[in-house]
Amino acid sequence: MSEAAPPGYAQTVTDGVHSWVIDEPLAVGGTDTGPNPYVVLLSALGACTAITMRMYAGRKGWDLGATSVSLRHSRIHAEDCVDCESAVGMVDHVERRISLDPALTPAQRAALLAIADKCPVHRTLTGSVHVSTRLEVR
Repeated sequence: MSEAAPPGYAQTVTDGVHSWVIDEPLAVGGTDTGPNPYVVLLSALGACTAITMRMYAGRKGWDLGATSVSLRHSRIHAEDCVDCESAVGMVDHVERRISLDPALTPAQRAALLAIADKCPVHRTLTGSVHVSTRLEVR
């Protein structure tokens, strides 16, 4: 990842093969040349969810048809969250809506919703995550 020349917050990200820009909107001082970091995080979850369901359906020999995954991030009061571990303060909340082909049977839809929670990105976000930081001086 490398920072673009100021002004703004644009970051050029590469995985060694692909490159893309992550930025902030104009309203918060960015240059709006790319999605913000939360949009990228949600898109990773959405794509992983759709891919995992498609892989599962393929192994089962099901015609998955058209699917869509939409996500929204917000911060909510912990006391308003029925199934959250924390009871105080604020909690990050991700709402995920999955739309499946109505031709699928109720049993197929239930299985696909269950497998959606097993996508690797979902498991990372809901698991115990440790981030280590190391300073590198150039």
